[in-house]
Amino acid sequence: MEVFHRTQLAADLAKKILHVAPGSAAGSGLFLAAPRRTGKSTFLREDLRPELESAGALVVYVDLWKDKKADPGVVIVNAVRSELAKHESALKRLARNTGLEKVSVAGVGFNLQQVGLGDGVSLSDALAALSDEEKRPIALIIDEAQHAITSEMGSDALFALKAARDELNSSAHHGLRLVATGSNRDKLSMLRSSRDQAFFGAPLISFPPLGRDYVEWFCAGAGLAAPLDVDDTFTLFKEAANRPEILGAAADELRFDFELRPEEVRERFRAAVRKQIEESSQELLRVVHSLTPAQATVLRVLAGRGRGYAPFEAATLTAYGDVLKGLTGDPAAMLDVAQVQTALLALQEKALVWRAARGVYALEESSLADVMASHGMLDGVPGTQQRVERERERPA
Repeated sequence: MEVFHRTQLAADLAKKILHVAPGSAAGSGLFLAAPRRTGKSTFLREDLRPELESAGALVVYVDLWKDKKADPGVVIVNAVRSELAKHESALKRLARNTGLEKVSVAGVGFNLQQVGLGDGVSLSDALAALSDEEKRPIALIIDEAQHAITSEMGSDALFALKAARDELNSSAHHGLRLVATGSNRDKLSMLRSSRDQAFFGAPLISFPPLGRDYVEWFCAGAGLAAPLDVDDTFTLFKEAANRPEILGAAADELRFDFELRPEEVRERFRAAVRKQIEESSQELLRVVHSLTPAQATVLRVLAGRGRGYAPFEAATLTAYGDVLKGLTGDPAAMLDVAQVQTALLALQEKALVWRAARGVYALEESSLADVMASHGMLDGVPGTQQRVERERERPA
């Protein structure tokens, strides 16, 4: 599969990640936010990882979205174990450093299952041995990192990585750089916006979306019966929220229409893109329309309030009542705390709502709020205007 490469962006980011300026908070880690399906993970695997490796770093890549049923803490630990298994000399060093020379694995004198959280060999010891034996910094990339705080073990893994970062970034070692990415800025910010989080104060930036250069590349290789207009396609790409799959699906629809005439290509492509956009919205709305009145009420209030959502506060319970009365026509309709808890659990099971281990809730797909608003589902929801104003004030 042919991939669009963002070489210059990868080089710029790699330099900033590996060469931290004096006094910069980037040594705490770098957090990159971008909506899902906008090319972020492809960039990490195809561009940033090779660039970091060519700059001398040993890269460990962890995707917490690959298996959503696996505990994120286990996924992180297994990624470190997997990398250690590739370096026999680092295993020997770790066995010596931790006094476990008598534990055997493949003649190396160490058992990888001893690396983990809590009892046994810490992630800090494991990563330090790996970095010291390789004599180069480690760049740990965690994709969809916000998923880590959905479990206690995931949160513990983040604090273990903080300890490893502090140790490896001392003058005695070669350094550890953490790159955490996520598809929801609000969720990702929870990992570094409060003092009780492992990476408090680390910079959070918006990952640059694919732009006109991507559209030019796409148009040049679209392989349709007639060339696409770059300006028109770029406008459509922005309508599609910079999602490559929308353009690709539209092109496929035309590519296999053997009766399509060249003079029809541009107009048909325009219609196909807008059809893909509408279908992606309708897929979300189909799930929303299947909800019970209580679930729909909680979802609307959460979507309307955004970062200001506090599920069990008195004002929020009043807002539930206002919305539920509008949905059911029952002037006495209300939700109590137990009903809200049940609704939130059901919304999680339907993959509409995400919950951090400490009880903070957010939409699973941040775009859902915009889709619901465009279909009038947030009209009259108390607090919606404050969400819009907060979004406008959000830094780019």
